[in-house]
Amino acid sequence: MKPYENRYWTSDDEVRLHYRDYPGREDRPPILCLPGLTRNARDYEDLAERLAGGWRVITVDFRGRGESGPAKDPMSYMPMTYVRDIELLIDQLGCERIVSFGTSLGGIVTMLLAATRPGVLAGALLNDVGPEIEPAGLGRIRSYVGKANTWPTWMHAARGVQEGNADVYPNYGVEDWLAMAKRLYRLNSSGRIVLDYDMKIAEPFRVPGNETGADLWPVFDALKKVPTLIVRGGRSDVFGAETAKRMLARLDRAALATVRDVGHAPTLSEPEAAAAIDHLLATVTKEPVAA
Repeated sequence: MKPYENRYWTSDDEVRLHYRDYPGREDRPPILCLPGLTRNARDYEDLAERLAGGWRVITVDFRGRGESGPAKDPMSYMPMTYVRDIELLIDQLGCERIVSFGTSLGGIVTMLLAATRPGVLAGALLNDVGPEIEPAGLGRIRSYVGKANTWPTWMHAARGVQEGNADVYPNYGVEDWLAMAKRLYRLNSSGRIVLDYDMKIAEPFRVPGNETGADLWPVFDALKKVPTLIVRGGRSDVFGAETAKRMLARLDRAALATVRDVGHAPTLSEPEAAAAIDHLLATVTKEPVAA
């Protein structure tokens, strides 16, 4: 029996969107887990299973990823559209407050959500992302997003993932690469292993200035009073150490956890990340019920 239920909601432009709902205590705000650009709800599987029961955990597939439908207009693959989609989900759930865990793109959506819905965040986790993205990391992402590749077997896919990510996860073994491949890829109707996202997500991303939109520092400041955990991969080429320090200085209630020997992005199952997450959630439980 699965530890979660598959559930759905509908966007303003009639895209059917998917999330996994892991049950947990109803007297605590649910944790919404928002994935990275090319990723999906499966990225949070280990984290969700660890926290479920004590917390209701909702892991989201953004439009065009995983079990969510593709966008009708590729130019809607933009952060503000994702924010609107998540706002509709929050409304459907009937939640006054949530905790948002965001990896990379999901972290940008978390920052924007803090600004568009003041008071909705009881806590936030920004995983290897901030208001500034390092040029080297951005260039690397541009080099692969939207480029389709297929594999005949899962082991071939795992080897392909290893070739592209050996510097990101230098301590991974075969089983780790296989597990990562099964988060990134799916089996299509022809029996091939293919990437589990709409290749058209790259179209707006490749337009200069569209990676994150406008200056995100004022948006980030909406988290000033929110208990916030900033997680950084020690080898990250996307999220710089200096940016992390600036972020800490601007928030009243922030903590930084660095995951050594990991690049972009930590899985949040690492001991350093797990301990910091537990501390963040302990803080959230002490927050007043009212915003």
